Amino acid sequence: MRHFHRYHDLHSDAHGMRRNRHGHGHHEEGHARRPRFFGHGELRLVMLDILTRGASHGYELIKEIEALTGGNYTPSPGVIYPTLDFLQEQHFISLSEEESGRKKIVITEAGTAWLEENSDHLAHIHARVKARIIGHELRKNPEMKRALENLKAVLDLKVNQAPIEPTLLKKIVGIIDKAALEISQLD
Repeated sequence: MRHFHRYHDLHSDAHGMRRNRHGHGHHEEGHARRPRFFGHGELRLVMLDILTRGASHGYELIKEIEALTGGNYTPSPGVIYPTLDFLQEQHFISLSEEESGRKKIVITEAGTAWLEENSDHLAHIHARVKARIIGHELRKNPEMKRALENLKAVLDLKVNQAPIEPTLLKKIVGIIDKAALEISQLD
């Protein structure tokens, strides 16, 4: 039995697709696809982990996930509520109605056990999220941003504007590979 039906007729999914309530969609103009912040099923683990710190509501879960990702990802209700439906169907959470009419979400013993079974995966998720936050912050650094934009502009001029000779392409690839190697060896 589903208790979270707060879908809009049209919403954006995690891939920048505009979808109607039947799942049909298209990319919004000007929106490039970004990599998903969480892999398949990982949001379930994250949500259960948050629930171990106390009962919550859907909106609070959204805010906790936003805080966890350093503000770089805010799941929409169209992502949160179907995930809560799944967790409830698996008996990993239970719901109770509060006087205010809001639904209080609590992790069950089965949910706690499943979370413990997947603790290694959860630790991996947290490490990856931490690394992505550092990467997001680094790309905001003005000097790093300038350097990356400079590299993109030079590559665009050399590679994308006209046909390129194989020997020149080989030199460019070699320079990029050498720079990557040098950066990876920095302490």
